[in-house]
Amino acid sequence: MASNDTNTTQFNDTNNFDKSHAPNSVIHYSITAAVAMGLCLIGIVGNIIVFWYLFFRIPRTKYTVYIINLAAADLLLLTFAAILMMVNINTLVGSNPDFEGIVVFYTFLQSIYDLSLYSGMYFLTAISMERCISVLFPLWYRSHRPKTLSVTMCICLWILGCSESLTVNLACPDNDFRNQTEVCTGVQIMRFTLSICICLPLMILSSVTLLIAIKKTFRNRYPSRLYIIIIAAVFIFILSVIPFNFLWFLMYFRLLPSIQDTLGLYFVSILTAALSSTANPYIYFIVGRLWKQKSSQSIRDVLHRAFKAQEDEKEEIKCEKENTSSSNNSNARNSTSSDSHRTDNSNYTNTENIL
Repeated sequence: MASNDTNTTQFNDTNNFDKSHAPNSVIHYSITAAVAMGLCLIGIVGNIIVFWYLFFRIPRTKYTVYIINLAAADLLLLTFAAILMMVNINTLVGSNPDFEGIVVFYTFLQSIYDLSLYSGMYFLTAISMERCISVLFPLWYRSHRPKTLSVTMCICLWILGCSESLTVNLACPDNDFRNQTEVCTGVQIMRFTLSICICLPLMILSSVTLLIAIKKTFRNRYPSRLYIIIIAAVFIFILSVIPFNFLWFLMYFRLLPSIQDTLGLYFVSILTAALSSTANPYIYFIVGRLWKQKSSQSIRDVLHRAFKAQEDEKEEIKCEKENTSSSNNSNARNSTSSDSHRTDNSNYTNTENIL
């Protein structure tokens, strides 16, 4: 996921981009858009599967509530990113780039795209922070956590993401963005503060805490799959999205003067957004299959195992150890009984020979 703070500004500026002087750039942008669309289709399939199984087929937990909403946000982002790319390709090489209502249509697409982008970032921050608190303060967390916290948090985060998206896209239109008005500057600083100064440090802090927890428990047992999922999702998000937040902020203050640089940043940001949202469901599938030697596993079993609570994982490991121990004891008893039987037969044979 990546942030496109310029609304329709950057891409509408392609009207000033002379294609005849830079045909290679147009081809590169079109190829990038096509790759992003293909990536979006792959991610849409994965997120639909995750959403379906977690919502309808798997018992809901406090953590799967966040993942369901994250999958919904990723699904929205990928769908509208693919539509945005189609509109952008039409603007670059289409026969009717300036169709009637394009500005309103593009603003609508960008608003939903930003809504899913910001909400997904907040869901990742919330689930990583909640898991971090459960590790640092386990007793307090178990006794004071409200049962409806996950649902309440998700509703509030959707509202926050919607408010931020509408503010960015409506309070900072094209002319205000170009002229760097006070309102538009305040909006950009607000967005930058939320993503870089608040969400990024919280995600890094929680990920480091979970890594330390994994290191402490790794010698005794396998780490919680949920820890690995959170760390992997946050890591991919930080690598693919956060750098472009800095670049967009620099671009707003005209530190990227070339229109080619701005357009390249725009296309690459959407491509990395699609990559981050596409990776999440496949992270769940891969982690859910870890430490199991069975070749045939249903999607439901894989997802259920991926988001199993840590307490359930401990119980599962305990049962496996007990089964292994009982199996070893049974084998030992069978071996002892067999040895005893052979000894009795040997003694009986020796007695017969003596007689």
